[in-house]
Amino acid sequence: MRKAISLASITTKFLKIKFLFLSGPRFQCSFSTENCLYHVENIKHSGLIELLQEPLTWVQIHSLSVTKSLHALIIKIGFTVEQVVFPLNNVLSKYVLYGDVNGARGLFDEMTHKNTVSYNTMITAYSQYGNVSEAWKLFSEIRRCGFDPTQFTFGGLLSCKFLNYYQVAQLHALIEKTPLFHTNAFVGTSLLTTLGKCGCIHEAWQIFKSMPRKNLVTWNSMIVLFGQHGYVENSMKMFIEILRDGRGLSEATFVGLLSCFVGLSYVELGEQVHAVALKYGLDITISVKNSLVNMYAKCFCAKTSNKMFEEVPMKDIISWNIIIGAMANSDSPDKALSAFVEMYANGFSPNEITFINVLNSCSRLKSISDGEALHAQLFKKRLEIDVRVGSAVLSFYVKCDKLEDAHRCFNDICEKNIVSWNTLILGYSNRGSLDSFLLLREMIRLGCYPNDFSFSIVMKSSCITELVQLHSLMVKTGYLEYSYVLSSLICGYAKNGLLSDALNSIDFNGTPFDVVSTNVMAGIYNRSRQYDKTMELFSALEDPPDMISWNILIAACSRIGYHIEVFDLFRHMQRTGVFPDNYTYVSLFSSCTALCNLGLGSSLHSLLIKNDSNSCDTFVCNVMINMYAKCGNLDSSIKIFNGITKSNVISWTAIISSLGLHGYAYQAIEKFYEMIMNGIKPDTVAFMAVLSACRHAGLVEQGMSLFKEMNSKYGVEPEMDHYVIAVDLLARCGRLVEAEELIDKMPFPPNALIWRTFLDGCKRKRAILSS
Repeated sequence: MRKAISLASITTKFLKIKFLFLSGPRFQCSFSTENCLYHVENIKHSGLIELLQEPLTWVQIHSLSVTKSLHALIIKIGFTVEQVVFPLNNVLSKYVLYGDVNGARGLFDEMTHKNTVSYNTMITAYSQYGNVSEAWKLFSEIRRCGFDPTQFTFGGLLSCKFLNYYQVAQLHALIEKTPLFHTNAFVGTSLLTTLGKCGCIHEAWQIFKSMPRKNLVTWNSMIVLFGQHGYVENSMKMFIEILRDGRGLSEATFVGLLSCFVGLSYVELGEQVHAVALKYGLDITISVKNSLVNMYAKCFCAKTSNKMFEEVPMKDIISWNIIIGAMANSDSPDKALSAFVEMYANGFSPNEITFINVLNSCSRLKSISDGEALHAQLFKKRLEIDVRVGSAVLSFYVKCDKLEDAHRCFNDICEKNIVSWNTLILGYSNRGSLDSFLLLREMIRLGCYPNDFSFSIVMKSSCITELVQLHSLMVKTGYLEYSYVLSSLICGYAKNGLLSDALNSIDFNGTPFDVVSTNVMAGIYNRSRQYDKTMELFSALEDPPDMISWNILIAACSRIGYHIEVFDLFRHMQRTGVFPDNYTYVSLFSSCTALCNLGLGSSLHSLLIKNDSNSCDTFVCNVMINMYAKCGNLDSSIKIFNGITKSNVISWTAIISSLGLHGYAYQAIEKFYEMIMNGIKPDTVAFMAVLSACRHAGLVEQGMSLFKEMNSKYGVEPEMDHYVIAVDLLARCGRLVEAEELIDKMPFPPNALIWRTFLDGCKRKRAILSS
């Protein structure tokens, strides 16, 4: 049995080593293992072993350089297998703590004797730094080596935010087979938290219900998960159950629940929780006070938030950070700068979070001078090298479109992380620069693993060659399983004109899509006229559809000809609490036109005015002009056209077409020239409308004059449809020679329709001559 060592002796020995090893300018300038070992020659071998076996020794290690010194010392001294495991595990954890994962892996591979702690340390390290594959390999290896995974093994692996659903499902199945799930609340809590982060809130709830052992942390975690996924009512039900069962309340319960309330609709619930906190006397704690300030700010109750802030008796830096952050994200970000000055006046020194919030305010205000002044202050404090603060400065310069300054700031950051890389890549991507793709490659080369956002922003500015490379890389790294990344890839293909590749990307992947991704892909299907695919995609959607989803679905039904179903969907949309917008009305009016149902169209027009008299923009009015005209009510078409404040070429074309449809060809020609007088240049569709009006009224001379002016006067090249109308005009009045000459002069080969039109004219003339 090893004899007990007093704390005084440990401290004395540690201080002696610390003084001999680590003090003096020579050590600070350069490290020499031999020199360090020379100084400890007088310390007995057994004493060093004894000292390095003590946890208190390792608590005092505060830098990577000291860790490397002790690592070298352990190697030089030579420990037995039993003696070396504990010190090397501590060295391993220190390597990880100070960010040297490669150094930690080198040590791990050299260790001849490993235990569960060794594996847990490396699994946690890889999980924290996002290297899922290595963490997963070590998890498999620990089981092959005969070690039973502990709560820290599962907890470390589950802490990796880049685990996909299938990996979490495997862990879930494995955990349920072990006694840990039934005896350890920590493992179950970690599992349900990770499932929640993967978006599997229903599976997380099933885990919660099946857990035999739950503690208050488990309940708090589930409350927060429900809130984060928009199930705030479920969070409240759990909170009420905690109150009813007398499980006990903690500050963390209130802090977690209050963080769920975001938006004006949750003010009342927030006030109820506030009342409960008052009842239990927890509102006096600084953490709950700060959470209340934050909650009211996120619910857009600025006055109440400011009042709560003023009532905080002993404000700390967190209180100031919350109110400054709330103001920075409000409609008046300039108030954040005023609060920052006031905080200084009250004797508080800003920390990293303060500067991040104030820089966000400067970004929103596009206040370059204030942002640069803050940057100068950060430079004096040497805070700009901190990755969080440096990323905020970087984001400020990117949002103000000062990419050169942003790049210099990026280079100054000592330990760049995924946020700093993504921010710089986003800046170049917003400019449409291919440098964003080159930066992604450089990031990977330097060992920083891209995430789903990295791929998505690069694809915004990528050409076909880069897209193909990104596609291949995403397949290798598994990021194509993220629906957001897949939808960005599809948009990239579609933007570059590779619609078939975009659709193939949807078909080959079995990923369950969220609402946003479903909307993107359904939009692609609509553009390619595959409306049945759109319907199929939405039928598989588990989440409730949003406004965009309804619009895409209604538009698909309208275009495929399911006009009755369009109005069934519209009624269902209203029942779910989603209100129509202008895009919804465009599809609805189009279906009214197809059904030739004037009553239904008029009812929709009334509903539009009732909901918002100002919402009827030019886009909707153009469709209504067409609807009323085709349903036989020309007067309403003219009334709507006259009420448009900002008419465009589509508006003029719609009214010209409406007048021609009702036989008012001369008025249609007048409107055409009136449009030109108003400074609007006619396009091919406008000429189609006015030429059609001439054809229906038999105005040959006016029609042919307009046809000749298309190219000579207005620079619009006639298309096949224009030639068909011109040939029809000539052929109808028996001017077949002119019609044939016009066909011969066409810049493209005549099609079957134009010959049929010409032959109809010949047949008509022959009938006239024979009669």
